[in-house]
Amino acid sequence: MKFKQVLVTTLLFATSFAGGAEMIDEVVQDFELDSYLGTWYEIARLDHSFERGLEAVTATYSLKDNGSVRVLNRGYKTKSTKWKTATGSAKYASEANMGAFKVTFFWPFYGGYNIVLLADDYSYALVAGDSENYLWLLSRKPKISADTQELMLERARSLGYDVSKLIYVDQSKNL
Repeated sequence: MKFKQVLVTTLLFATSFAGGAEMIDEVVQDFELDSYLGTWYEIARLDHSFERGLEAVTATYSLKDNGSVRVLNRGYKTKSTKWKTATGSAKYASEANMGAFKVTFFWPFYGGYNIVLLADDYSYALVAGDSENYLWLLSRKPKISADTQELMLERARSLGYDVSKLIYVDQSKNL
């Protein structure tokens, strides 16, 4: 009997967070998913447990038959000297022309993926999570110019992020 109570309580607690993934107000408008698909290199990120100790991190996005997006994250774990991958799924958090997604790697829990800066040619992107704890600087190439980096950092600062806490990702294994 006690096991059933714990199970029901756990399920109720878990499903109360299943919606998750809030969209922030400043996402990119006139977003084109087809232009965003493909591989992105992680230039910098705020520290969090699921990427800790990873270098050469990439994210590859592809369209699934059901219209959602397949997310394949890959990084080199320096401590174990092995590649680590995680596969998830993303769907729009709002209208299809807005750069706001809900991403899950462990259903039914979703996190926000909000594109808050995007180059006109889709060569770099600044992605914010649904809290100030998640931020990624992404590029189509393993390196970006100092000017592009400063533009991205300025946008992050304007949204209230402490960019001094960013971890710059070693992409030498991808060069």
